[in-house]
Amino acid sequence: MFGYIIVNKQELKFREFDLYRSYYCGFCRELKRLYGKRGQMTLSYDLTFLILLLTSLYEKEPDEGVCRCIAHPLEKHLTRRNEFTGYAADMNLLLAYYKCEDDWLDERKLKQKAFWGLLKKRAAGVEDKYPAKAKVIREALEAIHRCEAAGSRNIDEISGWFGNVMAEIFALRQDEWERDLRRMGFFLGKFIYLMDAYEDIEKDKKDGNYNPLSGLYGTPGFEEDCEGILTMMMAECSKAFEKLPLLEYAEILRNILYSGVWCRYETVKAKRAEEKAKAAKEAAAGQPEDKGNKQ
Repeated sequence: MFGYIIVNKQELKFREFDLYRSYYCGFCRELKRLYGKRGQMTLSYDLTFLILLLTSLYEKEPDEGVCRCIAHPLEKHLTRRNEFTGYAADMNLLLAYYKCEDDWLDERKLKQKAFWGLLKKRAAGVEDKYPAKAKVIREALEAIHRCEAAGSRNIDEISGWFGNVMAEIFALRQDEWERDLRRMGFFLGKFIYLMDAYEDIEKDKKDGNYNPLSGLYGTPGFEEDCEGILTMMMAECSKAFEKLPLLEYAEILRNILYSGVWCRYETVKAKRAEEKAKAAKEAAAGQPEDKGNKQ
């Protein structure tokens, strides 16, 4: 379900991208430090955004370091970590654990069941550390599971449950910024859930899996309706974002919210349009010649 909240690299300055990557690499290293290699396997771009957001909002200086890794074995690169990196690592692991559990219950994927088992002990530690957040997240994911099992067509309700998950994760502290952070997380969560549904609609229809957009798919206005819904989610998220007093990293964060989140969408939309055009061309080529107008 993740991987949508990313930068648009082409629109970032080199210095900005290097800065972003240093937090991403720091996040990766923190997952390994806390949870080992299996923790690294849960790495998500989405929560790198949260690390940058919280670091900017609360003006927390990072600890800098350098490292080599499998992805970059020949060169050392900069890493940045702070208390928000550790928090993001905890939340990332918890979400990965619940996602594996959900995949096993929904589709009986043995690979996911095995990974679920590997994460169980560490996830229990996170639940003990953040009992209130873990309770909200688990209850929201259970509500999603019930909606999916019932075949719900209520797009607003089911995406709202995942919005609640992200709202709880974004609201790290009970302070003056909690309301706007929750609102940001809520609409970003709805966007993530619906973007995932948009990307997987053909596969889900083919495999007989639940998809909240099934009722819209195949209608003349499907693409326009989906774009409108996703745009509305990001407009509300961005509105809350602009209320926060952010200075450092603001341009990177805006790059993600106003451009990066649409990268996968544009790729999926273009591919779908190309396949549709190809299918139409093949269908036309296969039709018998119309001789009605011939003398």
